[in-house]
Amino acid sequence: MKIVLSAANFAIIFLSLHSAIFAQKGSQMINLEKATFGAGCFWCVEAVFERLPGVQSVVAGYTGGTKPNPTYEEVCTGRTGHAEVAQITFDPSKITYERLLEVFWEAHDPTTLNRQGADAGTQYRSAIFYHNEKQKVAAEKSRQGAQKMFDDPIVTEIQPLTHFFPAENYHQDYFRNNPNAPYCVFVIKPKLKKLKLQ
Repeated sequence: MKIVLSAANFAIIFLSLHSAIFAQKGSQMINLEKATFGAGCFWCVEAVFERLPGVQSVVAGYTGGTKPNPTYEEVCTGRTGHAEVAQITFDPSKITYERLLEVFWEAHDPTTLNRQGADAGTQYRSAIFYHNEKQKVAAEKSRQGAQKMFDDPIVTEIQPLTHFFPAENYHQDYFRNNPNAPYCVFVIKPKLKKLKLQ
């Protein structure tokens, strides 16, 4: 049986196949991963990591506690057990998990228990919430290596990520949306400058 295709039908089939192949290649080329860190106020953590090349997005949120869908006010009481965290989506072909860990140690003081500067409470604890076994091994190795940078013992927790709850909308992109807020001016901007990210 002879099949005859009109020019229009041929064009439709060609474009469909080309689009399917392109989409498949695109999905293979971009293999994004996630990392979740607690290092004090999530406004600071978000502002630091969203400036790194290879980071696709950063979401402020809560994890490590017992109450489902906690509010900011509930987390601030310290009674839910959650930590303020930033969940980072990154392209491992452009930035490695190990490099994110290096920035994590540089961006805060991991030797102060439940405190970063004036922010005190279990919600501000230093913590790495790993997404898989490979991240767990890398985090433990990185913590051991980072200890050389500090005189006091590192108190950073390394725990499996269970449930991540995005924070309220007004917490997202806080530094970008509120660059002149006192916390941004006196805490975040100096930190970004110190890390040479601004």
